[in-house]
Amino acid sequence: MLRPLHPVQPGTRTVLGIAFFVLFVAFWAWITLGGHVNRIFLADPLSMLKDGWRLLTEDGFWLDILITIWRVFGGFVLASVVAVPIGIAMGAWKPVEAFLEPFVSFARYLPASAFIPLLILWAGIGELEKLLVIFVGSVFQIILIIAVKVGATRRDLVEAAYTLGANDNGVVKRVVVPANAPEIAETLRLVLGWAWTYVIVAELIGSSSGIGYMIINSQSRLATGQIIFGIIVIGLIGLLSDFAFKALNRWLYPWSLA
Repeated sequence: MLRPLHPVQPGTRTVLGIAFFVLFVAFWAWITLGGHVNRIFLADPLSMLKDGWRLLTEDGFWLDILITIWRVFGGFVLASVVAVPIGIAMGAWKPVEAFLEPFVSFARYLPASAFIPLLILWAGIGELEKLLVIFVGSVFQIILIIAVKVGATRRDLVEAAYTLGANDNGVVKRVVVPANAPEIAETLRLVLGWAWTYVIVAELIGSSSGIGYMIINSQSRLATGQIIFGIIVIGLIGLLSDFAFKALNRWLYPWSLA
């Protein structure tokens, strides 16, 4: 029986999660191997695995994977270094929020792909352009989400700090930032997932390496097995990085766990 908001046991959650993937692959195999869809337009699971193995063992796809990982984390770290202090400042000091919030709210709606022509003109088609695409796509999202979370800091904690003799800077350093550190870390985890979408966009234009480059190259040859393999690799790397981020957050902020 399904009960709203009723928790699921960890073992049951694992079984249900695996069951969906099994059903998905079974349906995929049925429509392709059963002849319901032309394999030119959608490769079957076995052909996809063969194409993926060939990419890894013969075409050096491992290097493309490592390059894409470097681009994602490089651009994401750069965005985090800039965005986290600005987001904290906007949430903690209302004049800063009044000054920056209209522009940040405006900029976060601008798609990162729209900046690619300008970024190519400014930075060329090398690694810097790829990093900047991810930076532009991530930085404003991080700023605004962190500002909202910091701005919602419990007022009783702030008042207690003032009562105990803390000054304005001390309240921010010893109350506001520690109280919101788990939420800030969770925000970074979520935006890291978005960064993976931006890197593929960056690699589709003016690139000679990376997973996105392999995907667009495979499209011209109708190699749908390679395309699907590249997409799956992105999903697996993203899933692993998400699990790693969650584990790190649990280790750093165990008190925040429900």
